[in-house]
Amino acid sequence: MPDPTQQSAPAAAFIGWVAYDATSPLTFTTFEPKPFKETDIEIRVTHCGICGTDVHTLRSGWGPTDYPCVVGHEIIGIVERVGASVPSLPSSPESRLIKIGDRVGIGAQSMSCLKPDCGACADGQESYCPRMTGTYNARYPDKSKSYGGFATRWRGPAHFVFKIPDELPSAEAAPLLCGGVTVFAPLRKHGAGPGKTVGVVGIGGLGHLGILFARSLGAERVVAISRSSRKRTDALKGLGAHLFIATDEEKGWAKTHSRSLDIILSTVSAPDMPLTDYLRLLKRNGTFIQVGAPEDPLPPLRAWSLIQKSVKVTGSNIGSPKEIRQMLQLAAEKRVLPWIEKRPMADVHAALADMHDGKARYRYVLQNGEQAKL
Repeated sequence: MPDPTQQSAPAAAFIGWVAYDATSPLTFTTFEPKPFKETDIEIRVTHCGICGTDVHTLRSGWGPTDYPCVVGHEIIGIVERVGASVPSLPSSPESRLIKIGDRVGIGAQSMSCLKPDCGACADGQESYCPRMTGTYNARYPDKSKSYGGFATRWRGPAHFVFKIPDELPSAEAAPLLCGGVTVFAPLRKHGAGPGKTVGVVGIGGLGHLGILFARSLGAERVVAISRSSRKRTDALKGLGAHLFIATDEEKGWAKTHSRSLDIILSTVSAPDMPLTDYLRLLKRNGTFIQVGAPEDPLPPLRAWSLIQKSVKVTGSNIGSPKEIRQMLQLAAEKRVLPWIEKRPMADVHAALADMHDGKARYRYVLQNGEQAKL
């Protein structure tokens, strides 16, 4: 029988910062979450990181947003309600251990089909499920809307809820749920470990995490790549990169560093990136991984950039539940902590504006009042 202590159903309203269109300020008001199901968990939100996706979505940058919308998918909170079927979920043995009072996190995905005939879900790659549901600006199978963490509460499927290791403070753990796994998953998949040289393009919210995770995975050499030298000290002395390349300041940089990298992780969202020059940095059989998602098309690519060295150009989309758990464990063991600035949730408008203007160093994390002390 289900544990009756797991069925606590708080009557608290769902209140959050709701966007009603692409230009108006967010409104702090009530909203209707998805219906609670036996496979769901409900949390009191204490922290939520600000991701670049939030900015794109609020302004309908990647396409029309399904307003009203509550963004935020780097969520940390305290479990206050657990569905009756959660302790026996066949699809997620780890989720069975979640109980009321636990500190947990939610990333950029809140549901997939989880069907055995789905190749992605069957392979443990739920983030590539063609029927995935994003944590916000998406629809569940019953057509109810998904709402994110710029709010006081969150509700959703337990399969995509993760216990946070004790070693990770809540504010620092929040950006790992999206930004962290977005760089960890492809770095690990493409072998960023001992004996490998890794270049990270863009030293920002994703890029600084890319350097930290490349180092924690054991890469032999990590190269930070940015347009200017403004972040050189941060990259070399703070984050642990071995070399810094300022592409707008160093004449002939592509030739100087040609064939020096096994992997390049591109975190930038600039459609005018010097893609051909980046590929020149790769060794034979090297891999270029795009994780930044510009609103405009990527620059054109010359065929010889691929042919001459048999290089691969690929991309990566957030991470699966398994990869998120692996990432959290590594972050706890190696003390991989993002560089953050804490902001009150009520300061969301100013924080979003600063994020858009590139002022973050390197992630903003919103805190919900007294709850943020947990």
